[in-house]
Amino acid sequence: MSNEKVNYDHSDSMGAVTSPQTSSVEEPGIDLVYEKKLVRRIDIHLIPILAALYSVSMIDRTNISNAVIAGMMSDLKLNVGDRFSIALLMFFIPYFLFELPSNIILRRVGAAVWLGSIALAWGSVTIGMGFIKDWRILVFCRVLLGLFEAGFFPGSIYLISSWYVRYEVQKRLAGFYLLSVFIGGFTSLLSYGLMHMNGIQGLAGWRWILIIEGVLTVIVALLAYFVIVDFPDKLLQRRKPFLTESDIEIIKARIDRDRDDSQSDPLTWSIVGHHLSDWKLWAYALLFMSAAVPGYGLAYFMPIILKGMGYSTSMSQILTSLPYIAAVAVAFSLAWCADKTRLRAPFIVLGCLLIIIGMSITAYASSNGARYFGIFLGVAGAQNNIPTLLAYQSNNIRTNSKRSVGSALQVGFGAIGGVFASTVYRQKDSPKYRNGLWATMGCQFLSLVLLAFMTVYFKRKNRQHKEGTLDKPIEGHPEFTYTI
Repeated sequence: MSNEKVNYDHSDSMGAVTSPQTSSVEEPGIDLVYEKKLVRRIDIHLIPILAALYSVSMIDRTNISNAVIAGMMSDLKLNVGDRFSIALLMFFIPYFLFELPSNIILRRVGAAVWLGSIALAWGSVTIGMGFIKDWRILVFCRVLLGLFEAGFFPGSIYLISSWYVRYEVQKRLAGFYLLSVFIGGFTSLLSYGLMHMNGIQGLAGWRWILIIEGVLTVIVALLAYFVIVDFPDKLLQRRKPFLTESDIEIIKARIDRDRDDSQSDPLTWSIVGHHLSDWKLWAYALLFMSAAVPGYGLAYFMPIILKGMGYSTSMSQILTSLPYIAAVAVAFSLAWCADKTRLRAPFIVLGCLLIIIGMSITAYASSNGARYFGIFLGVAGAQNNIPTLLAYQSNNIRTNSKRSVGSALQVGFGAIGGVFASTVYRQKDSPKYRNGLWATMGCQFLSLVLLAFMTVYFKRKNRQHKEGTLDKPIEGHPEFTYTI
């Protein structure tokens, strides 16, 4: 096939970039039919195992909410002061601090070894949490959980974005994330069944929730050692790679046609500092933080809000699952439309509006049915915005080193969103948590302001690129333009 560079500055009237891979015009010497089959093969080997691991990650970090209403609150005296909020909060401190170092290690050690190892570690911690007797040990375990889980999500985003071109990536990120959400959506149903093991071997039902779900994590982590796909330039180091050397060269060539960064570049602390001087990375991070607040707030407090509506413990756990299942269908449909239209910001705006409307209904509607419907809207908006924001950043940066730093910073600020959610949903506001719901809505208004500013900036830079009046190339490449 031809390795000739092609111009990928095919901007549409909205300022978005049309990648040649997704255009209808075939480039000479490129077998697009074979490339399509190759991409499908990558999908099968890459997305399901990462989704399975992230689903158990989400289960292990949020199952405390199901354990709490199944008896942990009283057994560990978490209802004293702000103990429950402290236990939630302490997860996010190491989660934020260790994401960037983890991405550096990931690149050096390899995806299968590193991601499989940290999953095994946090699964073991989750099992151990099923045997604790003191709330302070719970806090320590949550710190360890945050430490080990820190590297998985940004590492997965970095890995996925290294395999695909820009207008394929949101469907893949959505598939990875939403499949995890779909599986995680059944967590409450699983917890409902596990809590009925109350008394077996002398252990309370909430302890069985943690133990069994931790065992599931360990099983998936052991499988990951043999299944996870490494970076394109590292894949041939595996004993039985699923792609040939020729296949990998095709993948690298299509990435170079799209954004010219298939080759890894050095990642040192001075380069990290250089990338962090780009204000846009901080804007992407703030947007992701705002999206994480409703995600974490609803994950941790939805069972308590539902129980406050008068539902039983069992029914609260069952009703917690349904909004996530519906959200998967909504968010994946929007992801398909986003890749089809090659737009990102308008779909993020839609997600923000769904959250604002949904949280308003949940906070102030008099009917429990209406309040529950508001949760459906809020969850759909939150689950749409997570993969869309990941794609928004991924589409607008270049080089492997910047991708590594950007994904770690962005997801790290998601941890700050988790800290914020843990503190604004205060125990004294239970069970309606109106202050927390208003804080969640406030974050969405911040996102709308940031998106408006960035859209104006991106359109201006794309126009200057088209007119040839840029003072320096966008992202250091003469043919790169921003995705709106």
